Amino acid sequence: MNMDGRTRWLALIVLCLGTLMIVLDTTIVNVALPSIRADLGFSQTSLAWVVNAYMLTFGGFLLLGGRLGDLFGHRRLFLSGITLFTLASLGCGLATSQEILVGGRAVQGLGGAVASAVSLSLMMTLFTEPAERAKAMGVFGFVAAGGGTIGVLLGGILTDVLDWHWIFLVNLPIGVLVYVLSLRLLPAARGAAAGRLDVAGAVTVTASLMLGVYAIVNGNEQGWTSARTIGPLSAAVVLLAVFLGIESRVSSPLMPLGLFRLRNVATANVVGVLWAAAMFAWFFLSALYLQLVLGYSPLKVGLAFLPATLIMGALSLGLSAKLVMRFGIRLPLSTGLLLAALGLVLFTRAPVDGSYLVDVLPSMILLGFGAGMAFNPVLLAAMSDVEQSEAGLASGVVNTSFMMGGALGLAVLASLAASRSDSLLASGDGRLAALTGGYHIAFLVGAVFAAVGAALGAALLRAGEQSTADLGEASLGEPAAAEACS
Repeated sequence: MNMDGRTRWLALIVLCLGTLMIVLDTTIVNVALPSIRADLGFSQTSLAWVVNAYMLTFGGFLLLGGRLGDLFGHRRLFLSGITLFTLASLGCGLATSQEILVGGRAVQGLGGAVASAVSLSLMMTLFTEPAERAKAMGVFGFVAAGGGTIGVLLGGILTDVLDWHWIFLVNLPIGVLVYVLSLRLLPAARGAAAGRLDVAGAVTVTASLMLGVYAIVNGNEQGWTSARTIGPLSAAVVLLAVFLGIESRVSSPLMPLGLFRLRNVATANVVGVLWAAAMFAWFFLSALYLQLVLGYSPLKVGLAFLPATLIMGALSLGLSAKLVMRFGIRLPLSTGLLLAALGLVLFTRAPVDGSYLVDVLPSMILLGFGAGMAFNPVLLAAMSDVEQSEAGLASGVVNTSFMMGGALGLAVLASLAASRSDSLLASGDGRLAALTGGYHIAFLVGAVFAAVGAALGAALLRAGEQSTADLGEASLGEPAAAEACS
């Protein structure tokens, strides 16, 4: 690939714009759910499928999307994913029935999964020089980490000023722009992986992930010990075991199991699961605290996250890359997750009549610093030591880890919060006090997730020999910096 520096950075902007559109859609819809329910006549139970249909297909097809990118070309799959996502957004925006909206959301999830699975590998292909790659990863990490907050703010504005249809229709001009610019700026390389698509592996792992996500997102409603939760979870485990058996035997596996013998890759994915669980605890539960306990409007909730978003932006767009180049991936990752853990611990003391400046802002600041520092190193570690022919696979795996970690973490923590709130209500506490007490226990467990992730990252992540050599040639002068792009 022969691209000048300016073209590479313009291509990164295009990738980030596509990623932002997809990330926004995971949260922008939450603000509009009451309006959607009133307009289309959803029940409280069926309304959950506006969110769950997206999560189901998004989580289920990430791994397959990454492998298809390796086989048939990352740009081709990115364009296909963006096209599918944009057309599905049009369908959702024009929806006049529950069935059309839920179906459109499922197709959105499929398109988002395909585009997301290969976007990280495209970025790694564009930037091969260590210092540039660290900076690019910072930009990419900021978009992925901050997009959820922007989604709440934008969702509030669009829903209040226009109506809920526009939270989907706003994707149309963005999707068209990303498609046109991708044709001009993204490298049109053929798939680097050899062999044929492992159909049996693709079917079993996709079905396993979809059943797992289905069970997780419905666990709170159906009950964690009910047959409708245990059954899909058991089936998901069985299919996963079948998938692993297939992968150990076929000549061209969908997911070469040797990938997880790479310590950084395996460790980063475990840390990614814990990191996503902790961040979902922060984002969703603190938003509920602000809205249901302190009485904030949707727009005010989005503004409350603004300091954290700005801090994440300042770190991700500049300082995070410098920290990674100076200290490697271990120290920034573990420090960032510890700061996030401390921010969640502070939320456990937020009272019913809390003040934003005293009880919310300090936690937001710590979590902004933590997320801004940790996201870049986690992604770098997850892509480390991976051959170019498996870059899409590694990207799909880490995206799947974030998705499953976030979904599982949110389901478990929401269940803990609800159980604690019910217990406090039964003990005679008021509704707001019971809600706050439930959030407190969830924040505490989320802090434990972040702290465990910090410990694992600090203890297990390391630099590879090839990366050290590459960085030596780049004259970085810091042994620890070998981890930056390992």
